[in-house]
Amino acid sequence: MKSLSILFTIFSAARGATAVPPPGPDGKYTLTAEGIRAQVNFVPMSIKWIGLTGLWQFIPFGAAITNLFVEDKNGVERDIVVGFDNAADYPPSALGHFGEIPGRYAGRIGNGQYTIDGVTYSTEKNNGNNTLHSGNNGWGFRTFEVVALTEASITFHIRDASNSSIGMLGDVDGYISYTLTPKSWKVKMSATAPDTHKTPLMLTQHTYWSLDAFSNPTTDLILDHSYYMPFSQRILEPDPNMLPTGQILSIPEGDINDFWSKPKLVGTDRNSPLWKSNCGDGCEGGYNNCWIVDKLGSQATEPVATLSSGWSGIKVDIYTDQVGMQVYSCNWVGDKMPIKKTQGGPGAATNGLMKPSGCIALEAQDWSDGINHPEWGRKQVYGPGETYIWEATYKFSTLED
Repeated sequence: MKSLSILFTIFSAARGATAVPPPGPDGKYTLTAEGIRAQVNFVPMSIKWIGLTGLWQFIPFGAAITNLFVEDKNGVERDIVVGFDNAADYPPSALGHFGEIPGRYAGRIGNGQYTIDGVTYSTEKNNGNNTLHSGNNGWGFRTFEVVALTEASITFHIRDASNSSIGMLGDVDGYISYTLTPKSWKVKMSATAPDTHKTPLMLTQHTYWSLDAFSNPTTDLILDHSYYMPFSQRILEPDPNMLPTGQILSIPEGDINDFWSKPKLVGTDRNSPLWKSNCGDGCEGGYNNCWIVDKLGSQATEPVATLSSGWSGIKVDIYTDQVGMQVYSCNWVGDKMPIKKTQGGPGAATNGLMKPSGCIALEAQDWSDGINHPEWGRKQVYGPGETYIWEATYKFSTLED
């Protein structure tokens, strides 16, 4: 890989261009800042020699974050996100979107269709009768180009051609930037529809968290993680397939979905008769719901969500400009998902495989299926030259700080 890097630099200089260097031998770029270290997926699945240009081409996949290391309350570095040891393992995993970017429309589209200006478009049904994360060729299945890189930041670009995801018309240019600052991870995403066709746009960052990094000897689940959403007293009512019905429900204090009145453990209501039905038909129990974030403007100074673990002492505060938070407690993930070597792998607190409720995804986004609910007044369709922006900052600390 060292000789490849030298050749890449020489040929790029000959072309008179500043080029992004190739990733490390594990197919990942490493970003660092004080108190935090991250790796992002950049799969070297294809290397080409193109004429006399000397251009080495690599194929990044899903703009995924694969590892995120922070120190626990005892100063032990923990890798707190779910992923794979090898970058090349990501392509077949994309349905789970492990650290990847779903797009160009994240979440569910009801009945596999939406309407813009009186024209109805049909999308790929890959989640029962619905479309999830734009179907089986959404951004989580796609390759990105790395266009900028520093010690602490990386920017990906995707040119999403019209109808690449079935029913998503019009070209889109998307940019994903990850930046580390001391004990913080900032994500900024933008997408522009440059041509004459209006198109749906709604993105999210789909990281799965385990703040114990599967090292807690008493449990390999996240049910003992504490969660708090102080500005989320309303929720989109889901049908049995977890598609919003259109109704917006207030959450009473003490309800299974009450994370607003005070922090509570994710598994507090695991013995409630509502535990299984809360996440849809066939679910073993937990959460797969879209909460509304109601105190806009507060995110500049206050987190809209906080996840913490008493065992590791690690806490993450989430600040975002998004008005919704999809919370998924990994009800359908497990049994076949390997735990990374950086998290102990086989022989840790598990048999080396993650179980249902072994992680949790906190997906800051707009309201799920808002494109089919104009009565909500959400902007999820963008036209010529309009730019969609998504931002979030994840700040890490320990409960003892």
